Amino acid sequence: MSNSKKIQASYARPSRAGIIRSVATSTAIETGQESRRLEEEMKAKREKFGHLKLAI
Repeated sequence: MSNSKKIQASYARPSRAGIIRSVATSTAIETGQESRRLEEEMKAKREKFGHLKLAI
């Protein structure tokens, strides 16, 4: 019989800025646009529509 202990992995929650940067970079690669411009557009839309919530 094994005496191995279960190890619970923990991780750091990604920041909102990190998520936006990742999505902008991925979109830029797929569309050929500049990632910085896409990131700025996403931030502007977040400020404009931040009060809206998605239906679950």
